[in-house]
Amino acid sequence: MKSHHTGLNLIIDKTMFKNVFGSGFLVRTAHVILTWVVTLILFLHDTELRKQEETGQLVQPVLFVLLVLVSVLLYFAVSLMDPGFILSDNSDKQFTLGVTEEQQNMIPHTTKSLRQRRCGHCLLQQPMRSKHCQTCQHCVRRYDHHCPWIENCVGERNHRWFVLYLVVQLIVLLWGLHIALTGFSYASTWELWLRSNGMLFVVGVLVALLSLIVLLLLGSHLYLVSLNTTTWEFMSRHRISYLKHCGADENPFDRGTFHNLWGFFCNWGTVVWEQVYFREVSDQV
Repeated sequence: MKSHHTGLNLIIDKTMFKNVFGSGFLVRTAHVILTWVVTLILFLHDTELRKQEETGQLVQPVLFVLLVLVSVLLYFAVSLMDPGFILSDNSDKQFTLGVTEEQQNMIPHTTKSLRQRRCGHCLLQQPMRSKHCQTCQHCVRRYDHHCPWIENCVGERNHRWFVLYLVVQLIVLLWGLHIALTGFSYASTWELWLRSNGMLFVVGVLVALLSLIVLLLLGSHLYLVSLNTTTWEFMSRHRISYLKHCGADENPFDRGTFHNLWGFFCNWGTVVWEQVYFREVSDQV
């Protein structure tokens, strides 16, 4: 038993080491450097942020810097957090406890194979809604997608934090875009204008593009969360064994918008999705 726990600890340590010092290290470093360089440029140019700082009105400058810091901390939290890696076959026990034999007998024939679903890569029992990530080399509970921006999977344990990070990041970007727009100075010709505003113009365009991307990403995630579906399930439902027999508008995990949002943001425990799924099947039968 002791050697089993030691093995799991080694796997977790290796995973954390890979997350910190692997290929994601460059991505995270670039993200942090870009964030603070943009923030510095907003302070160096003649924006309202700099004017407030020079006149001693420090409330907004301090709040902006603190919000940027919070966004960076959330980024690292989501990036380094365990998204729900499956490291053992304990999911078998959860499955057995979550679904009764009577419920299993009521499952349509097309879904009976789900009871013995094993990953073809790591050979572990896969709880429902999990998927093996080729990049992370682990199965992830309630897998949503692998995000190259954070160089980590988005899954059961960090999905809500990922959405929170997007909200904070969007606020920072929109605020930064507003600050950038207040710093442009007038010039008689385009050449003079570009000389005095070129760097701020580049920052403004970059922040505007990132704002649009984050807005679309946040909107799509909130929409999918309200339906209690994941990006992977939404994009690949025709290939997923427990969904491909469902109708186009049928989602066995949908419990209504309010309950879906409440469960996503307020339920911190592990959900046995087999139980939810089979209860819906039983109700239909």
